[in-house]
Amino acid sequence: MEHFIGIDAGGWLDKAIALVVVVAIALVIQRVVVRLMHKVLDASNLPSASLFINIVRAVIWALALLSVMRPVFGVDPAGFVAALGVVSIAVSLGMQDTISNIIGGISLMLSKAVQPGDLISVGDVTGEVTDVTWRSTTVRMRGGAEEVIPNSVLSKTALTRITDWSAGYCGVPIAVVPGADLGAVADECCEVAARELADLLDPAFETDVVFSAFSAYGTQGEIRLHVKPDVVFSTAQDRLARALSGRPWLASAL
Repeated sequence: MEHFIGIDAGGWLDKAIALVVVVAIALVIQRVVVRLMHKVLDASNLPSASLFINIVRAVIWALALLSVMRPVFGVDPAGFVAALGVVSIAVSLGMQDTISNIIGGISLMLSKAVQPGDLISVGDVTGEVTDVTWRSTTVRMRGGAEEVIPNSVLSKTALTRITDWSAGYCGVPIAVVPGADLGAVADECCEVAARELADLLDPAFETDVVFSAFSAYGTQGEIRLHVKPDVVFSTAQDRLARALSGRPWLASAL
């Protein structure tokens, strides 16, 4: 019965046993490794941590497949690995940006450099981070517009963390005529701002006025406002400028 209809039963039995053993070992390794990774990744609070686990699963089964290709299927794994390498190079060249974004996302998540709720400034974009994924980071700017920044860009660009004080800060420049009482001017500006912008100002911060330079027209200063998160700067600046227009202490030009 060793040969039945031209089939080597003993040889096929050995191959089947080898295949079952390799599959069993792969299952055990996968179970142990996945359990350990769950503990580590759950502690790190990484979003979409299952991606790491699925990658490791794929690697384990790929190694298991390579180990049985010659003894069970009679296929040289060297040729398979070489072909896979060529395909990998072609895919990586065609997906350079995607791979770069994913690597940048992994770096950001592991380092926790940027997390949802952070106030940041990157280039011309300033706002609150609302989402961090493997490929991009979403920032909601003042006014509600959202900017999606590729992680490859974010990881290579200088990032500034913004404090609550600076997040809502907007200035209104003024020029005061020579000889005017700067203290009285500052008090009047703060009173007008408190009255006219009551619904726009952030109560956590006070409005103040600073004078920083002199010109042919008078003393240069700035009214420093702090507005609520949903207020556009230009709205507050326009309303205050209209309220102060025509004051006798205002210089005729800036």
